[in-house]
Amino acid sequence: MNILFIGDIVGEVGRRVVYKEIERLTSQIPIDFIIANGENATHGKGLIESHFNELLDDGIDVVTLGNHYAAKKEIFSYIESYDSILRPNNLHHTIPGSGSEVFDCNGVRIRVTNLLGRVYMGQQVNNPFDNLQDVCALQDFDIHIVDFHAEATGEKYALGYAFDGKVSAVLGTHTHVQTRDNRILPNGTAFISDVGMCGPYNSILGSKKEEVISRTWMGTPSVFTIEEKDDAIFCAVLMNFDDTTHKCRSIEPIYEIIKEEDL
Repeated sequence: MNILFIGDIVGEVGRRVVYKEIERLTSQIPIDFIIANGENATHGKGLIESHFNELLDDGIDVVTLGNHYAAKKEIFSYIESYDSILRPNNLHHTIPGSGSEVFDCNGVRIRVTNLLGRVYMGQQVNNPFDNLQDVCALQDFDIHIVDFHAEATGEKYALGYAFDGKVSAVLGTHTHVQTRDNRILPNGTAFISDVGMCGPYNSILGSKKEEVISRTWMGTPSVFTIEEKDDAIFCAVLMNFDDTTHKCRSIEPIYEIIKEEDL
């Protein structure tokens, strides 16, 4: 079984390149299940329902979120209508939506869990380690993919090693820069500290360069905006799982640059 996990989708350019690359990849290799982080898919922050449905139409099976899950308040009007959108599981239990669900894929039970980190994130959430331990205790899955939306690389590694052999994959998102530390941990869990992003290539993490430079250099107050026309970067990982044992056999990064005119 092949599972594709797509990194943070940023704005219109991100949505366009995801459509293009899913079409290309699925024409070349069999992909059984697709997960994508969509917390930045609407103008760089949040996710409205029409854009969520656009991602489903592209062939994505599950959309995960992150610290910007509520940036577009519209999400609270639709999140409980779909099983295929997950907000962080370690938010307060009163917040609408689900953070971990099991999906059937050709008879294989795939659990997907979305978690928020606590280090440098500036948001109060429940302990992700305790939360994931409770989810793992359910033992209702064959494959368990964890999207750990976190800032600190060390926190991501800590979660990966703590749950090595207990979950199938711990995949970092949030920092928008793909790391090349993809590996299978000693007890069989696939890991990468950040999958990377899909969005404007000539940007700073998806945002317009000038605005980020101005705030970073001079401290100028500004609201970061997203390039809506640009070359695109597409970042993902492709994982292969044994059909009998459901163990991850490989995790390979995908890093593509696509010219604007080819989108």
